[in-house]
Amino acid sequence: MLVKEIMAKQVITIDREATVYDACMVYKEKKVGCLVVTKGESCAGIVTERDLIERTICQQRDPKTTLVHEIMSHDIKVINALDTVEKALEIMKHYKIKKLPVILSEKVVGIITVTDIAKARPDLSERFMESWMKAQWRD
Repeated sequence: MLVKEIMAKQVITIDREATVYDACMVYKEKKVGCLVVTKGESCAGIVTERDLIERTICQQRDPKTTLVHEIMSHDIKVINALDTVEKALEIMKHYKIKKLPVILSEKVVGIITVTDIAKARPDLSERFMESWMKAQWRD
């Protein structure tokens, strides 16, 4: 099964030059778990709620002047839309992440999550969750 078959195609993005306040407003409106940060049509990073809290609020930065690229996670892992779901799961497992932006020809075309995989391939997600939980307890 290919990533493109189960990925969410309505990925919510935000430009890297937007403010953190703008990102918070998108979160409020779209009610998502992360925002894929873009530079043009390319993936530049990802912003999670944790990033917003730890890198803005806890550091007492002004959300109206702080830019998304200042607080986003930069070393982002992505998956190609034509790769297999198994490969996506291996990347998630190796890097201990739950979401992967999906690209095709360097453009962001979707996002795939552990939840997407669990719904489509419960056999894979069961094994993944077992190893995920073991890894979480070790860290």
